[in-house]
Amino acid sequence: MSDNFRKIFNRLLSYFVRGLLFVAPVGFTILILYSAFDFVDSLVRIRFPLANSNQEFFIPGLGFFIVIGGTIVIGFVFTVLLPQTIQNWLENGIKNLPFVRIFYSAFKDLISAFVGDKRKFKQAVIVTLNGEFNIKKIGFITQEDLSDIGLDNMVSVYCPHSYAFSGDMFIVPKAQVEMLNISSAEVMKIIVSGGVSFKDK
Repeated sequence: MSDNFRKIFNRLLSYFVRGLLFVAPVGFTILILYSAFDFVDSLVRIRFPLANSNQEFFIPGLGFFIVIGGTIVIGFVFTVLLPQTIQNWLENGIKNLPFVRIFYSAFKDLISAFVGDKRKFKQAVIVTLNGEFNIKKIGFITQEDLSDIGLDNMVSVYCPHSYAFSGDMFIVPKAQVEMLNISSAEVMKIIVSGGVSFKDK
């Protein structure tokens, strides 16, 4: 009886593990996408009053489409309608504001690193952090020329952390950097997964 119970328990445990391997990634993916959607939707959440009642209601997704649509309109205006001189004038005005320019420039550079014409996370590399013990780290080159700050023959490499939205920036000699012939998306998947999600041969 105990052997049969153990077999049943092991079989159920095996089913649970297999189910967990499917449900957990799907669940976390849906949770992250929903959280991002809900955050954007809450930025412009319009509430409508109910007739003959003090209560209000809102349409889920309306704020999301307003934010996305508004962003598209702003992009169209700054791309097609406004001359580059006016864009530069507006941007320079923001950059001249104390404290504001620090956050504005940082966030703009961060967003530009992922999207736009000046993406930084395009070239994946392996950087040697410790030559004696041959310790290496995977990352992306963000600046190939640091001579403006007196660092000739040096490059900056950004190395994201695994399972986190953060990372470290290292300044290393060019000789310690090896280029990787792998797509940025594949490299990011490898880093975020802690090396588990290497591309199948």
